[in-house]
Amino acid sequence: MITGFRRVVKAGFVGFWRNAYVSLASIFVLTIALFVIGATMFLGQLLDTSLSTLQSKVDINVYFVPDAPQEEIDRIREAVAALPDVAAVTYTSSEDALARYREENKDDAVAMQALEELDENPLGATIAIQARETSQYESVASFLEEQRELEQPQVPVIDEVNYTRNKDSIDTLTTIINATERASLFVMGVLLIAAVLITFNTIRLAIYTSREEIAIMRLVGAGNMFIRGPFMLQGIMYGFVAGVLALLLFYPILVWLGPRTEAFFEINLFDYYVVHFGEIFGVLVGIGVVLGLASSTLAVARYLRT
Repeated sequence: MITGFRRVVKAGFVGFWRNAYVSLASIFVLTIALFVIGATMFLGQLLDTSLSTLQSKVDINVYFVPDAPQEEIDRIREAVAALPDVAAVTYTSSEDALARYREENKDDAVAMQALEELDENPLGATIAIQARETSQYESVASFLEEQRELEQPQVPVIDEVNYTRNKDSIDTLTTIINATERASLFVMGVLLIAAVLITFNTIRLAIYTSREEIAIMRLVGAGNMFIRGPFMLQGIMYGFVAGVLALLLFYPILVWLGPRTEAFFEINLFDYYVVHFGEIFGVLVGIGVVLGLASSTLAVARYLRT
């Protein structure tokens, strides 16, 4: 068994170097296919980051009346924070709201004069609520309306919930996110299928040049595994080399693109490439090896059936 394995490995390496031009053509096609798959991965990361940034800028604001009891404000804030759909709750006290108003309107003499004439702080506390998904804001708003209905008429707490004003923007963003995710999955699927078909046809042509050698091996009684083994090893080598080449191609491109993507999308793709190099290496080289192995196995099977 060990001797047979050594012969298969030797035959695989000999065939790889002997058919150098065929091997280069197969590696070139696989490299392009893996480069496209890798580019799709990076574009997907850009898209996810952009959508996450947009989503983080959408929230529901709850405005409390200026004289709302602090214990009621704390109760509602803790109840909202405990909801499974809520990712974060940011609290702004009435004092902080007043300080922010003064800072934002410090150049408006009329606003400052009107504020000085008031005997008390006209601004109430607020909480800004961010849901985990944009589709979950409606359930959060419903919960706030329930809390509002439980208030005693003589002791109002919630002055306004701005979900209705933001509803159109939230619904639009939800639609964009859902449509983008479906489109990205579809595009990635199409590119992966195209890569598989192109790789299979290229390696099939490479094995076609060895059809007479396969026929002779069958005539002398060689087993199917002994015939198939060298081509399977060559397919693995094609995939491994192509994966490494695709990673090397990405390096100078991402060095140039990194600062630009950081400026526009708030993510440096080169930093992402460096930090997640192990994962990217595993994905691209793994896909390359699987594509090369599967394509070689399927392509040589045709000559084993005849």
